[in-house]
Amino acid sequence: MDRKENNTRRFIAEWESQSAVMIAWPHERTDWHYMLDEVEQCYTYIAKAILNVEDLIIVTQKKEHVASIIGNSHPHKVHYVDIPTNDTWCRDFGAITIEQNGNPAICDFKFNAWGGKFNWELDNAVTSHMLKQKLFSCESIDCQNFILEGGSIETDGKGNLLVTSQCLLTPTRNPHMNKAEIEMYLCRTLGVTKVFWLDYGAFAGDDTDSHIDTLARLAPNDCIIYAGCDNPEDEHYTELNKMEKQLSEFVKADNTPFSLHKLPFPDAIYDEDGERLPATYANYLVINGTVLIPTYNQPENDTKALSVIKEVFPSYKIVGIDCNALIKQHGSLHCVTMQFPKNVLINI
Repeated sequence: MDRKENNTRRFIAEWESQSAVMIAWPHERTDWHYMLDEVEQCYTYIAKAILNVEDLIIVTQKKEHVASIIGNSHPHKVHYVDIPTNDTWCRDFGAITIEQNGNPAICDFKFNAWGGKFNWELDNAVTSHMLKQKLFSCESIDCQNFILEGGSIETDGKGNLLVTSQCLLTPTRNPHMNKAEIEMYLCRTLGVTKVFWLDYGAFAGDDTDSHIDTLARLAPNDCIIYAGCDNPEDEHYTELNKMEKQLSEFVKADNTPFSLHKLPFPDAIYDEDGERLPATYANYLVINGTVLIPTYNQPENDTKALSVIKEVFPSYKIVGIDCNALIKQHGSLHCVTMQFPKNVLINI
């Protein structure tokens, strides 16, 4: 639906200039407790890849421990923030940045662990703690009356917003609002003018109720990069092909379609209990001049995924990071990070 009323707000695209990326370090009270060494190795790879490009904020109450792992010799700075967390999914509890009257502004939405599935109170308070510590150089907007995760929304910075019906309409998030009311709220709060509701797409093992950042991503030059499935024997085949068809039917304000770029589908990965894990290449992170892409030790699929994303980001450095550890807790690279655009953070 189009909403063309004048709005001084704009939702900033991920590929616009950034000041830093935030991660929350795993600890023994998170769901990573049984595999801390393994997941800390993955976090170290992510941290160093980010620090090659821009500053990194690490939320942790164990600064000395983390510093001993990642070291202190990097092209960019590490900023440690002492805040308690339930878990590490920064994409979903981290502050969301918009532009208001030409200046950045922090939106603090409520996080309830994807509809109350897990403990969430500490994670929900991370942004408010950062505000109290005066880490942000811009104004903030209290959005705690609305439940929203960063992984559930995707923008191109030009007024378009891509979401999934399954996630945003789940009654455990904002049960007092219907679809039209949710759309109006998003348009007013984020400053978007057109919301694309994706009605298909779901991964086995996904706790998020189909976050958009696992399925389809808006990209520069009116592109959409999306998860595809060409194997009729795979349980995701029908659903993802319906999603592909719907994506092909989306049209921009000028009545032209998006340019679609199909990612390969990772071969099935299972945990020790035989549960399929939600591996996806769509869960990549765009930082300054670089795209960090989750890989799964599947050379053919991994190489193809990096190639597809390179086509859409031709001037960017493409870096693959093995995320087999992350999907053991049903997330991936984008899920554990949150970027902050330029001019958002103090002294960064």
